[in-house]
Amino acid sequence: MRRIIPGRPNPYTGGRLDRAGHLRADDAVLHAMLHHPASRFTIFWNGQALITGENVPQAALTARPESDAPWVFLGLQDDTPIFAMDLSAYADPYSVLPRAPGAFTDLRNLTSLLPTDDATILATARGMLHWRATHKFCPACGGGMVPARGGWVMLCSQCGAENFPRSDPAVIMLVVRGEYLLLGQSHKFPPNSNFYSTLAGFVEPGESLEDAVRREVFEEVGVRVGEVAYHSSQPWPFPASLMLGFYAQGLTEEIVLEEAEMRDARWFSRADIANRKALGFNLPPQDSIARRLIEDWLAS
Repeated sequence: MRRIIPGRPNPYTGGRLDRAGHLRADDAVLHAMLHHPASRFTIFWNGQALITGENVPQAALTARPESDAPWVFLGLQDDTPIFAMDLSAYADPYSVLPRAPGAFTDLRNLTSLLPTDDATILATARGMLHWRATHKFCPACGGGMVPARGGWVMLCSQCGAENFPRSDPAVIMLVVRGEYLLLGQSHKFPPNSNFYSTLAGFVEPGESLEDAVRREVFEEVGVRVGEVAYHSSQPWPFPASLMLGFYAQGLTEEIVLEEAEMRDARWFSRADIANRKALGFNLPPQDSIARRLIEDWLAS
């Protein structure tokens, strides 16, 4: 199968954030940056990001809030230290902000509109803060966890075990057969949106990415897959996935739905995709790697 080169970077990728991992273990440097007036913080509250800007939404990077709320050192951008802070414990997060520079917004509503640098910062922040919030107790002994190394390690206060951030690998694949592509509708998709997307699923332990592609396609729609070709990847912090995009060669045509998971699946021609409005269906959102897989195949 011929490899199709990505037409442009996926959302949440390509930003200039330097993660500066070498600074995470230097407590003195971290303390100085945390309290330096030039450092900037991206703020989250109940999973939503503080956003400013009307025509072009941007991350509202503020001075440090008057709070000891959970924080993570994200890195450096243009030599400016960038932190994330979670103010979910406050009924009114604005009460501890140095000013009110924007509004808290669901990040998924903005992805395709955000500047690349901001999207990278916000995706990293959301993923890390979610990990911190859900890893308060040691999986080995049940002891309380305390943050270390700039928030990138959770250390058990009882047994000393170190826990590191996790990303769950998930394959997402566009199955093609000749001039047709296979798209499906999960029950998770809102019925009124009527969009058809690529198939996807999590990688299981002991499984290669290529085998995961073949297994997920057969489980969801009963189609056998042969050659698998890599396209690109995309962090997806909702809450903690890494989407690994592939093209897959369909060897069979008959569709047998896994009805517990899939509402529908169909083979579409290029003409069908071009005339989707007239045919009454939509493609996945612009911020998704699924949309990139479809568009790059159409352009190839």
